[in-house]
Amino acid sequence: MSFETGEPVTAKQLGQALNSLVAEGFAFLAPMPDARFFAPQGAAWSPAEHIRHLRKSSAPLVMALKIPRFLLRMRFGGHPGPSRSFAQIREAYRGELAAGAKAGRFTPAPEAQPANLSDRRREIMNAWTAVTVDLTGAMAGWSEPDLDRHQLPHPSLGTLTVREMLAFTAYHTAHHLRRIEERAAVGA
Repeated sequence: MSFETGEPVTAKQLGQALNSLVAEGFAFLAPMPDARFFAPQGAAWSPAEHIRHLRKSSAPLVMALKIPRFLLRMRFGGHPGPSRSFAQIREAYRGELAAGAKAGRFTPAPEAQPANLSDRRREIMNAWTAVTVDLTGAMAGWSEPDLDRHQLPHPSLGTLTVREMLAFTAYHTAHHLRRIEERAAVGA
């Protein structure tokens, strides 16, 4: 797997990238034994924690996309020009990671070992799928110009246009899936 995103621009392309990443993530994680899905990867998060983080970090964006646009403008202001490209957002995020950015409030809360690993795993994967479906559904209500006119706060990248936030979300998803894959290969 490579969890490639390309460089999506339009809402449709961004939604397709997110949906493809979820499908690839499911395909990659499916053969992984439950015990390994819940085990930390060295000193890093377990695959379960990565997926819980992806769900947790996408949920506020779903809510924001459902808020009336005039309220977003009142709260966060408008954006006067074009959005930055996918590549620019990717590089800005990589720069923040290199400078030591952490997940902060989007870190998944510690969980006790579940009584039934398979059931909890299914819940985690279904929650990630559901938030992605909700996100792509919420995106459908946005016009292309509105994606550039409205902005939202990002905890480490500052204020982003909605298009930039969606680009971040696609890249962020790919980034975490790649970390799981890389660490699984080392621990295999």
